[in-house]
Amino acid sequence: MADNERPRRRADRDDRGRAGRPGRDRGERGDRGDRRRANRGGRGQAEARGPRTGPQRPGFREERMGLRANEPALPDDVRADELDPSVRQDLRSLAKDNADAVARHMVMAASLLAEDPGKALRHARAAKDRAGRVGVVRETLGVAAYHAGEWREALAELRAARRISGGPGMLAVMADCERGLGRPEKAIELGRSAEAEQLDEDDRTELAIVLAGARRDLGDVAGALLELETRNPDPRAEDLASARLFYAYGDALAAAGRLEEARTWLRRVAKLDPDDALQARARLDELGKGR
Repeated sequence: MADNERPRRRADRDDRGRAGRPGRDRGERGDRGDRRRANRGGRGQAEARGPRTGPQRPGFREERMGLRANEPALPDDVRADELDPSVRQDLRSLAKDNADAVARHMVMAASLLAEDPGKALRHARAAKDRAGRVGVVRETLGVAAYHAGEWREALAELRAARRISGGPGMLAVMADCERGLGRPEKAIELGRSAEAEQLDEDDRTELAIVLAGARRDLGDVAGALLELETRNPDPRAEDLASARLFYAYGDALAAAGRLEEARTWLRRVAKLDPDDALQARARLDELGKGR
């Protein structure tokens, strides 16, 4: 899933991976700005079977009773069609009323992720209660739990999403959860798994940032630099994923005592990030000699 930009997870980490927002919220595509859903190799068997009939079908009671007890309320102006169409497709095995409620909870989870991750988590849990056999719903809950700092829950849900849907899943987020649980060795192990080879380029960059953080957790600054250098930081790049890589690289260089090189990379971040979402300017000030 990286460092300093999203809702509170581990404020002491300035080099960790980033999670995408669940369910493609309200026209956005995730924290990165271009986050795709996890690369899933196919649908789970429960989704492929389609809806069951009779009272045992998932969501049957909820359809008759409306909101469940303790389920967070859904504002009237939140609509199911605000969810990305490709995500809504994953809900097609559910009865329509239940699918709409699940979609609206997913929209709320995504919308609240930055400002109120705890409330986002409650909506994501409500979606799971209604559609726990749908991979993207479990993934949404995993991401929300990650943003709320619930590392164990996040890991469990993201693992469940991978079992249901296949593919590498949100490997960087899972590795960062291992860091949150104080298990950097496990994070590195995930980064060396076969699934890591299936990630796209942006997700490989995110994973490298997390693995560098895990190396630094272990006191291995040289190893952290090597992890980041596998992504070949290119000073000519101008995308946000590169800016995040530059920040992690500059921060690791500073930890290695290579301050002038660190400032050079952090100045590039500041140039690419005029809103200072990555807080490169503050880091430059900490390193002295300003910008």
